[in-house]
Parts: sequence; C-alpha cells; structure tokens
Amino acid sequence: MPLRNRVTPFGELVADPARGLVYGNRGCLHDDAGRIRRHHDGRRWIACRLRFKDWHRSPLLQPGRFTELFFLDEATAFAAGHRPCALCRREDYRRFLELTGAPGADAIDARLHAERGRRHRASDLPDGAFVERAGEAWLVRGGELLRWTPAGYAERVPRPDGLATVITAPTLVAVLRAGWRGVVPLLHGSA
Repeated sequence: MPLRNRVTPFGELVADPARGLVYGNRGCLHDDAGRIRRHHDGRRWIACRLRFKDWHRSPLLQPGRFTELFFLDEATAFAAGHRPCALCRREDYRRFLELTGAPGADAIDARLHAERGRRHRASDLPDGAFVERAGEAWLVRGGELLRWTPAGYAERVPRPDGLATVITAPTLVAVLRAGWRGVVPLLHGSA
C-alpha cells in the first residue's frame, strides 16, 4: 500500500505508488504508526536530491524523524512552496539565495511561508510555473499547459492568453523566470 507522502503542486500530501524525481521534507508530519497527522512542521520546506552520499533511510516514516516526501519534479516542488536544500544541493541553494536576494535560510523560508498556498493572478509565465484550471494543476511549458498527475504530465492544451490563476508562489515564479536550472530535474520526462 502506498504511503501518503507524494506532494501535489497544491502542497497536498497524497498516497500514490509513483515516487517522482525529487525528495524533500517539511519536518515530522507523521505519528509513530506512520500516519500523516499534520500538513507541515515549521517553515523550512526543502527539496533534495534523491541520492546523496549513499545515505539511505529505511523504512520510511520512522517514529520521531522527518517525513520523507516525494515530488514528480522540481517544478512540482516549487509549486508546493519548497526550495533547494542547503546540504545536498549547496550550489543550488547559494544560487537560489542570489536570485531571491535573501540573506539566508530563515529569511527566504519566512518569505516563502507567507506566499505558500496563496493564488495570485499573472500573465506571461515562465516554463515550470503552475496554474490552476478547473480545480486542477497545469504546468506551463511553451505554448501549452500540461495537466499534472502523480505519475507524470497527461493531456496538453493550448496555453490561453491573458491572466491565469497561478499556484507557484511569486518568489518562485521569479526564480523560474531568471532561468533556473538545478541539479534535480526541473521537469519530468513526460513533459
């Protein structure tokens, strides 16, 4: 049975067997039996490499430890409000701080925490941003929108002109607009 540790672009935690390409956490969200009991624990929401220094935690959702989360790709992690990890993605983290103008983790985490989950209206969005359409998350890619699913991007529709309801936080849209390229895949191969 899949664990409820897959993250949607809306930041929701769902159970799905697909693991995705990016790993991360928001603190300890589960109880001693491995059941998710809270949405987040603190402001530090990070996105990590799947593999780092041969570290491997097994089993997942150990009592008293952080909850291991999985994202389809970095665009999904950004939409959910996560930023690069300062440990396993040190160069990405430093570049991220430069692009955002934040002096450190506490400052950027406070800014992102204030922006998470708040929809905003914008046009001319960069590739990798997410918009909401009919209650679903859609990835912006060139002249198209791609519908997000836990296993990959599904149907494609032409990108409409004008304002859209944006899921990705304004700070993270600006990072994407600056041409973000990190060490984890920005987009899943299905895009």
